[in-house]
Amino acid sequence: MGGLITGCLVASADRAIDPQEDAMIRSMTAYALCSRQTPLGTLSWELRSVNQRFLDLSPRMPEDFRSLEPAVRQRFKDAINRGKVEANLRFQLDPGAASARVELNEELASALGRVVREFAGHTGGAAEPDLVHLLNWPGLVQQQRPDFEAEREMAMTLLDEAIAALIAAREQEGAAIADMIETRLKGIEAQVSAVEAHLPAIREALDKRFRDRLAALGEPVEPGRIEQELVLQLQKLDVDEELDRLRAHVAEIRRVLALDEPVGRRLDFLMQELNREANTLGSKAAMVETGQAAVELKVLIEQMREQIQNIE
Repeated sequence: MGGLITGCLVASADRAIDPQEDAMIRSMTAYALCSRQTPLGTLSWELRSVNQRFLDLSPRMPEDFRSLEPAVRQRFKDAINRGKVEANLRFQLDPGAASARVELNEELASALGRVVREFAGHTGGAAEPDLVHLLNWPGLVQQQRPDFEAEREMAMTLLDEAIAALIAAREQEGAAIADMIETRLKGIEAQVSAVEAHLPAIREALDKRFRDRLAALGEPVEPGRIEQELVLQLQKLDVDEELDRLRAHVAEIRRVLALDEPVGRRLDFLMQELNREANTLGSKAAMVETGQAAVELKVLIEQMREQIQNIE
């Protein structure tokens, strides 16, 4: 849980934002609460957001502030691209401000007083009026409805602060996700390098295995035919192209992470491409080490994919 920021409480990952960073991905999960005292009471905006394929806004406001809904929707549309957002505006009227607007209908009070005096004249003053009950007379006590125009304007200003706090929280969480992704990308690079280091041994083992099988047949085979068959087998198990594409996808993910725009959908597509190459690598596994690398790659990719589902 973060601290107060100009009257706003935000919840996000424990990572400071570097103001020098040009671009930063945003998580779709965040929370912000902003409050402000007004002459009539207390305004507060509570914003919650979770992941969603598109922007899904659910605003809730008191009846006196309902006219703000179109402007509220536009504010979110201008600031946020994706996520399911709940935006709750609350207004707590100050009791003192409410009581200050209670007034007596003087004309009606004078008329009721005259009637009471006339009635007392007919009864010889035996009946004293019950003033408390008279206060319940319809229209005798009037409570003026407050003018909330200033509060509505302040609510929109406060909403801007709340949205800014929500975005800051989303960026902090996004930075934590980016750190996690970078760790997994380095893990993928390590697995690619490990497979490349095993390639000479893989080719040598395949050559030996193929020649041993031919020798076991006990039939003479033309040397040229042996080389052709060996080349065909090596081509079927060659993983150089998959390793190159894995490295290219890793480089593209890093480039996309640096873009100053929503990148969640693009990263999700790249996870599919990474997974495809890992599957192909696994299907071509000629040694235990290659198969293990393919499994580790899929684990790393799935860990990234789970987090990327939450990126705007």
